[in-house]
Order: sequence, then structure tokens, then C-alpha cells
Amino acid sequence: VDACAAMELIMLSGGILALPVLAFFTSFLFWPGVLLKAYNWYWRRRLGLVVRYSHSASYRFCYCSRGTPGGATPSLLLLHGFSATKDMWLPIVKHLPRDQHVVCVDMPGHEGTSRTSTEDYSIQGQVRRIHQFVQSIGLDKRPFHLVGTSMGGNVAGVYAAHYPASLSSVTLVCPAGLVYPTESEFITRLKKMEESEQEESIPLIPSTIPELEDMLKLCCYNPPNLPRQALRGLLDNRTPNNGFYKEVFMEIVGEKSRHSLQENLHLITSPVQVIWGKEDQVVDVSGAAVLQAALPNCQVALLDNCGHSVALERPRKAAKLIIDFLSAQEVSDESAKKLS
Repeated sequence: VDACAAMELIMLSGGILALPVLAFFTSFLFWPGVLLKAYNWYWRRRLGLVVRYSHSASYRFCYCSRGTPGGATPSLLLLHGFSATKDMWLPIVKHLPRDQHVVCVDMPGHEGTSRTSTEDYSIQGQVRRIHQFVQSIGLDKRPFHLVGTSMGGNVAGVYAAHYPASLSSVTLVCPAGLVYPTESEFITRLKKMEESEQEESIPLIPSTIPELEDMLKLCCYNPPNLPRQALRGLLDNRTPNNGFYKEVFMEIVGEKSRHSLQENLHLITSPVQVIWGKEDQVVDVSGAAVLQAALPNCQVALLDNCGHSVALERPRKAAKLIIDFLSAQEVSDESAKKLS
């Protein structure tokens, strides 16, 4: 009897172990998108990030954060790019000091943040919403450091121009919104589409696996070699939002927003750091020289063998550059205080 009971126990414990494995394989085969979301949930948990919501009237912001404000360095607010989510920053957060207060927010209409109408998706509209978010969580009680990439870089730069009192400094990672001396591969393709007037899909809004692979090639110097099921999962999570992405895209490449950052550069007074992948095919690295000419004191770091997706390709390097920049700002602030 004991032997039977022991066998049953082993079978049962084996079954308990087998269940998660079975669930994993089933979801990998049939619901890869769900599995990717679970993976991000697990990664956020490991990094100590907690998902939270804040409200400004009836508008809802979704964000994740770790730590508390008031440490040795300013709080960090990270703004993601077009069609991404707050989770795109996970690789960078992994390399930030554990005690660094960090906040990653879903941009207007993206992931868990309210989806409203096009006036919120222009760059100025996004800047207004991000300021509401900052006020809703009390981030502006002391100056914070703002980081933005791509579309989020355009928003971060314009935010710096309009709300200088809220900021200690800004990091622009491959920002959109400039007049670039050299045309990128992406812009060349867009122009061809406009000229041919064909209903081609926008390279950043894929609806098939080949289009998704093409997008990864466009965004990364070394595209990640993902198994087909992972690609399927990424696509499953993106395609329901493609109509929304198109709406946002038309808004940010439209007359009002296309050169927002360029038009606001003369108003930026905060210390600025620029990080750019030398092989960026989405917004050309020649934009770094434009920023340097307009903001002579900005610090520029150009990364070798890196494309548009800096957070994915060079997360450790980007995190180190940001932290070093924050430390340098602290030192210069201390010196200024002593002199005054």
C-alpha cells in the first residue's frame, strides 16, 4: 500500500510540475501573444517594477514604477516610441541602480493609457497629456530627468521647451521631429509610397510576419533572431491596434507635428544628452549634428553597430550613459551652489 501511495505521490508531484510546462507549450503554440505578456509581467516583477494607474479627470494613465522620489539623483521618467509600450524600457531598467526612482508610462492611447481622439496624438497633444500625468503622480514636486526615444524623444524635447521648471535635464534617444540633413531609409520608403499613391502598409505598422521581420530589420542593426511563434505573438499583440497606430502615425507625420522638436529647440534651457545609434535607418543619425548646432552644450554619444532600437540593442550602454550624465549634472549643480 505504501509503495502504491508513494507512486501516486510521485505521479501527482510530476503532474503538478507537468501542468505549468504543458500550459507553457500550449500557450506558446496557440496564444503566443498571451505568453509574451506573461513574460513581460514576470520581467517587471523581477525588476521590482509595479504597474499603477493615475487619473486626470476622466483620463487614465497606465505606468510602472520602482523606488521613491527624493534620492541622490532626480527621478527618471521614460517616454517610449511609436507603437511601443512602457515595457520597451525593461532592458534599460535592468541596468539602472536598484535605488533609482524610475517611472515608465504608456504614451497617450498606447497599451493601458486612455485612447481618445487625434488631438491627443499630435506631439503638442502628447506633451499636454504627459504634463497632466506628471502632475497626477506629483512628479513635478522636485525637478526630474526626462528620457524619450523616437516619437517619445520628440515629445520629451518639446516638453523641455514648454515646462523647463519641471525638469533637471533631458535625454533624447534617436528623437523624431527634426529636419535631418540626411534622409533615412524609412523616410525614403515613405516618400516612394506617397509618390506611387499605392495602398502599401506603413513599414512600422506590420500586419504579416514578413512585414514584422522587415520592421525589425529597419529598427535594429542586429535584428533579434526570434522563433516564428514569438514573432506570431508580437504580431497578435500589435495587429488589433493597427487602426489606432495608423491614426497616430498620420498625426505625428502631419504638418503640425513633423518638425515639432526642430521648431522648439530655441526654447530648451535644460541640460540635454543625446544618444543615437550610428546605423539608425528610421531617423537618421545626422540629426545629432542638428541638435549640437542648436544646443551647443548638449552631450552627444553615438553608438557603433546600433540602429534605432537603442533600448533593445545597447541597453547596458544606454543605462550607463544616462546614469553618468545624471551624476555629472549633480556635480555641476553642487559646484554652482558653492560658487553662488
